[in-house]
Amino acid sequence: MNVPIAANAAVSDDGAVPLSRPRDLGVTDSRNDNTPQSETAPHIARPEPAPVADAPDPSLSKRLFDIAGAAALLIFFAPLMVVVYLIVRLDGGPGIYAHERVGKNGVRFMCYKFRSMVPNAESILKNILVCNEQARQDWEADHKLRNDPRITSVGRFLRQKSLDELPQLFNVLKGDMSLVGPRPITIEEVERYGGDISYYYKTRPGLTGAWQVSGRNDVSYEERVALDVDYTKNWTFLTDFSILLKTVRVVLSGRGAV
Repeated sequence: MNVPIAANAAVSDDGAVPLSRPRDLGVTDSRNDNTPQSETAPHIARPEPAPVADAPDPSLSKRLFDIAGAAALLIFFAPLMVVVYLIVRLDGGPGIYAHERVGKNGVRFMCYKFRSMVPNAESILKNILVCNEQARQDWEADHKLRNDPRITSVGRFLRQKSLDELPQLFNVLKGDMSLVGPRPITIEEVERYGGDISYYYKTRPGLTGAWQVSGRNDVSYEERVALDVDYTKNWTFLTDFSILLKTVRVVLSGRGAV
């Protein structure tokens, strides 16, 4: 499967040492020189720290849920993914496309998708942005093109049903992404988040998220950022389950896709 790729030791408590006793040269003294010690100082037993109950780690719980969920979905969708891959390959281009995105803590990773555009999509985009002023404005506003000519007929169907994103289940297993989270962004989009990028960096980008169930391409970029911030600030497992259920409805309707 070809994937085109577009980084002072602690004081001893077991006995006092006389202060008048000279230190041997070349021998390391284990005492802290800043702590006065007396030959007659009593030995004070330090109380054992009280046991602290282990609190559940939300990030760990979310990660375990991601692994279990992604593995189950990959098994379920495996036959469909094989068929989609073979169909996409019919035009001679690669079946899967990998593009660099920004993840948790600003770490970059390669995000996988079934290819939904023509093989020479990058060069076509450059020509469009140079020759078409309206297209350039649309791209600068939302990183999207209206009636994007780069999208193939098969790719348009895949996008409408969100089937092009199924390979991102491998990103979830690898730990690059989560089942639910902010939409993965490109390097160029980081500056558009401004100070709110700190919220994006706190969690893994998601296979689905608040943006996907709130209209997708019908939502402005500013609203998209606000959705990401709200998700990170108010995350709960109930939120994730709710978004996953809404995703099924949105995928079936195709609302806001492409």
